[in-house]
Amino acid sequence: MLPGMCKNPLVDRDGPEVAQLMAAVAAEVSRRAAAVSGDVYEVILREIPELRDDESVLALLASSVHSNIGTCLQIMQHQIDLSAVQAPAASLEYARRRAQRGTPLTALLRAYRLGHACFSDWLVRELARQADDARLITAATLSMSRIVAGYVDQTSEEIVAAYTGERENWLRNRTTARAARIRDLLSGQRINVSATEATLGYRLRQYHVGVVCWTGHSVASVDNITRLEHAISHIAGKAACSDPVFLPRDVSSAWAWLPLGIRDTFDAAGASADGVDGDIRFAFGDAAKGASGFRLTHRQALAAQAVALAAGPAPRAVAFREVAPVAMMLGSADLLRAWVLTTLGGLAGDDEHQARLRETLLAFLQSGGSYKATAEQLMLHKNTVQYRIRKAEESLGRPVAQNRHDIELALRASHWLGRSVLRPGTAPAAD
Repeated sequence: MLPGMCKNPLVDRDGPEVAQLMAAVAAEVSRRAAAVSGDVYEVILREIPELRDDESVLALLASSVHSNIGTCLQIMQHQIDLSAVQAPAASLEYARRRAQRGTPLTALLRAYRLGHACFSDWLVRELARQADDARLITAATLSMSRIVAGYVDQTSEEIVAAYTGERENWLRNRTTARAARIRDLLSGQRINVSATEATLGYRLRQYHVGVVCWTGHSVASVDNITRLEHAISHIAGKAACSDPVFLPRDVSSAWAWLPLGIRDTFDAAGASADGVDGDIRFAFGDAAKGASGFRLTHRQALAAQAVALAAGPAPRAVAFREVAPVAMMLGSADLLRAWVLTTLGGLAGDDEHQARLRETLLAFLQSGGSYKATAEQLMLHKNTVQYRIRKAEESLGRPVAQNRHDIELALRASHWLGRSVLRPGTAPAAD
């Protein structure tokens, strides 16, 4: 205990007595700075698992902790004005490295809060050892707390700025590099597979599913890309696919690839969009393998998207395997519509009556011409199916058996594309 420090009944926390005591406490704690830093370091790693995942930056974390503690002790020991202090270089670099690795900023800020508490414990224990006057201890505690809190607040702002700036640059550069690799990959030119995999952080020598996702709203929102990325992550999670490739295309659409590993099938229906914003739409390719499969499944997803967009109000999700023939017929919309109208005749009317007949006839053809299977699928009486097939043939102007393959394709086109390939209907809504 310093002499003469327990006699003053009124203590000014900014006065010389408090400053002298605080300097003495800081000097003593400085002698044990390595132990203090080690204690703070261990607390941070124990309490924040996200910061234990990268061995390559642990030494930088230790240096950041030691630098912050040393700087804060110097402020107290030498009464340095906080406005003249900047965050240590090691702390700023640690924030940048964490930004590059995608560590949540909340984890870094929590590390400062934990470090604040642990460091303050060391100061208070040393203060209690050096002084026994309650008023002096209280004043010194308040003064030290103000300095430490002010330092942490000021440094945290610099850390946030360093983190966010680096994160933006990193994402921009990474997106540019990934976009260039993907562009080369999709062009079909020869690529260095290992280098491409390293840039993408993604294995090409596996099965993939291409995805196109977009927002249904015509007005672009500033957070659309974030929403689309979350939507892809959600779909990937449902399909048990980790670390998909995500590539923004513009403010309202993105491309993605889901890694399937050795799985050579993908259930688009099972990758539920529940939990995703309702205005987001998806188009899926088929599972395909390797670099060539990466290109193929992407082209299939684009073709499926084209069908969804041509349909008017786009369905929530569409898979290429559901619409493959229609997608390949979309090369000329005018020719496709003319062919559908010619093939379906009166059945191509855009009204409820003809729509029911088309639905029944399509199910009938897809079931192999089974009235029973069609009735079970549509939950109708068998006689109702037979009646509808007869009425459909009347609208067609010929038996279904004549040119049934063209009829089925035309029905599938009308199912997916709706009024864009139908003629305005006027028939009554009756069976």
